[in-house]
Amino acid sequence: MIRLNEVSKVFNQGQPNEFCAVDRVSLEIWANQVTVLRGPSGSGKTTLLSMIGCLSRPSSGRILLHGRNLSGLPERFLTGIRRETFGFTFQRFNLIQGLSVLDNVMLPAYPLAPDHGALVAKARTLLAQFGIGTKAASPVEWLSGGEAQRVAICRALINDPEVLIADEPTANLDSHLTREFMALVAGLKAAGRTLILTSHDPEVFEAQGVDRVVTLRDGTIQEA
Repeated sequence: MIRLNEVSKVFNQGQPNEFCAVDRVSLEIWANQVTVLRGPSGSGKTTLLSMIGCLSRPSSGRILLHGRNLSGLPERFLTGIRRETFGFTFQRFNLIQGLSVLDNVMLPAYPLAPDHGALVAKARTLLAQFGIGTKAASPVEWLSGGEAQRVAICRALINDPEVLIADEPTANLDSHLTREFMALVAGLKAAGRTLILTSHDPEVFEAQGVDRVVTLRDGTIQEA
């Protein structure tokens, strides 16, 4: 489904402080599987994840989605692919304070100009599915860590993406909430999603529903 061929990412290229964050990585990520990129801080896993999700471009190499080369596409096409193919959750959830839970969930769908009534119904259905339907009108700053995590997942799913990308999704959760999150991951996989996570937490990469663990160090794959 997603193939990386000799992908590298170099920051400050040609400058005295040039730094290679990802170095000639080749990898295949299969549909309807849970893949975890693990490694210490600075291993390149977040940089690699951002390139897979079309949030940044590789300095060299190719990234293919269903056989289509994404690396050289103009930004307007990449924007469409991000919206339609990928859903994102981030380490600190990046929910917008001052907005309600419902508004946060609907936000990524607005550029696609859906029918507002249908969008509200879809967002409420997602919130109910993840057990937080009663929080729809609450400001996000009132949520617990586990509730915020679920809202972030609902927001990531609002455009019905094929692939859910989560960068260190359990970094701010305790062990109990981490296990709850991995149960949600298993449910999303069962529903046909492809999930790509980064983590250095054994509760994540040793979880029963994980299909593949890719270990990175110093920007290269050590084990896959």
